[in-house]
Amino acid sequence: MAGIYLHIPFCKKACHYCDFHFSTSPQYKEPMLKALRQEILLRKSYLNNQSIETIYFGGGTPSLLSANELQILLGEIVDQFDVSSKAEITIEANPDDLNPQRVKELRQTLINRFSIGIQSFFEEDLRWMNRAHTATEAQSSIKRVQDAGFENITADLIYGYPLLTNPKWEHNIQELIQLNIPHISSYSMTVEPATALSSFIKKGEQKAMDEGQSAAQFLILMEQLKEAGFDHYEISNFAKPGSYSKHNSNYWEGISYLGIGPSAHSFNGESRQWNISNNAKYIDQIEKGKIPAEIEELTLENRINEYIMTSLRTSKGMDLDKIADQFGSDYSNEIKNNLDAFTEKNWILKKDQQIILTTDGKLFADHIASELFINA
Repeated sequence: MAGIYLHIPFCKKACHYCDFHFSTSPQYKEPMLKALRQEILLRKSYLNNQSIETIYFGGGTPSLLSANELQILLGEIVDQFDVSSKAEITIEANPDDLNPQRVKELRQTLINRFSIGIQSFFEEDLRWMNRAHTATEAQSSIKRVQDAGFENITADLIYGYPLLTNPKWEHNIQELIQLNIPHISSYSMTVEPATALSSFIKKGEQKAMDEGQSAAQFLILMEQLKEAGFDHYEISNFAKPGSYSKHNSNYWEGISYLGIGPSAHSFNGESRQWNISNNAKYIDQIEKGKIPAEIEELTLENRINEYIMTSLRTSKGMDLDKIADQFGSDYSNEIKNNLDAFTEKNWILKKDQQIILTTDGKLFADHIASELFINA
């Protein structure tokens, strides 16, 4: 099985914290849609005829596209790939785009899962982030999608920024619980170099992020969602049983995927490639029948380290037997010999050959993984 990701590089406005590739100008929308269809055709052999189990529209803001435009792209994928009749097909959507007419139209497409970018239910927080939607739209969009018959819904929340007190954070979490959302993705606010937020902090116009606040709010998140019956199946993802994201789970399990669109990444188990992050240049190259991508052939150490990083983020954990079988027992033994320091700190649990992060360990997931990496 495999997945396809489509990057839709357009937004109404730029969120202050976002460093994803997008444009707030619709100038290239029509040629971009044509180029996306052309790249689907050009890349039809990339996945070696594997069945497509997931399709994901990300961005950017895919919900800026009309239902008809989305369905045309889906139709091209169905024509060129073996798409499962039970495929999970997700669209990232901003609340302000989910008006009654748009939701009704999307019900007529193949899309069966929504990822709604809520981030907060507080007006002042949304303004601070420079989000395009309001607090009222945050709540009403979820209800509108549910009323239309969509059950497979996830919503995003952000924590760890100066305006977010613990009581406000608890309110945001409880709001989603009360709305019966089956899946929640939540991320700590990070300050990326080329963003407006980074510039504001450097100029002293905004406070820097507080790591202590972020850690405390992550612990609140884990506790409250556990009490509400959610499985914490990946560091940033929580789901009711049966509602895990198939598309994102495939990323963490090393399943092949094809990325379509500017800045989109692809992975086939042996190499990674990523398209150019420039709309005009992407369109120009695709029109010439060329894939504007850089390719990285993965070394054995790359593949092991990627497995360490992704597996430790999941509730399944890292499997030392799997490392021994796929890469060699010398590597699994090297990793095993470096576990004691984390066991002593109660950051990991060892169950047979499975290495799983504890609640405290989840606060240091990236650090633990980097300390276990194999060096060439």
